[in-house]
Amino acid sequence: MEYTLIRSKRKTLALQVQADGSVTVRAPLRTSRYKIDSFVEKHRAWIEKQRQKLAGLKKEVYVITEEERRAGVEAAKRIFPSRAEYFARRMGVTYGRITIREQKTRWGSCSQAGNLNFNWKLVLMPPEILDYVVVHELAHRKEMNHSPAFWAVVGKELPDYRRRREELKRQGREFI
Repeated sequence: MEYTLIRSKRKTLALQVQADGSVTVRAPLRTSRYKIDSFVEKHRAWIEKQRQKLAGLKKEVYVITEEERRAGVEAAKRIFPSRAEYFARRMGVTYGRITIREQKTRWGSCSQAGNLNFNWKLVLMPPEILDYVVVHELAHRKEMNHSPAFWAVVGKELPDYRRRREELKRQGREFI
C-alpha cells in the first residue's frame, strides 16, 4: 500500500487517511521501514474502512475568503480569552497564554506549560461547541491525558459533553 511518510520527534506511529483517500504515516525518526510497512499492513482494514467513509461523504467545499479569515481570527481573539477565563474560574484551574491558530487536524490543545491553542474556525460553530473545546483543553490542566478521570473533569462542567463532542465531529468535517 502506498503512503506518504513523515518522520519527526515523536514516540509513536500514527496513520491518517486524507480526504482524497491517500494515506499519511507519521513515524519516530529512527523507526525502521520494515516496522512502518508492517504497521500499515496491520491497519489495512481500518484504512479501507476510512476510505469507504470518505467516499460516502458528499462534501461541498466552501472556500473561506481572506477577509472572512481575518474577521474570524479577530473574533477568536476576543471570544477565547473570555470563555477560557470564565470556565477556568469555574473549574479552579489556571492557564498560560492563549494562541489562535489554523490547524488542519486539531480544534485545540493544551501544552504541559498550560498554554492553550485554539483553532479560529471554532467561532464558525455554535457557542456550545466552542465551549466544549475550551472546557476540554482546560480539563487537561488537571489531567494531561484522556483517562476516565479526565472525562470526569469535563463531565462535571459539561454533563452533556458527549453530545457536544459528537456534534463537533459532525460539524467539524465542514471546516477542517
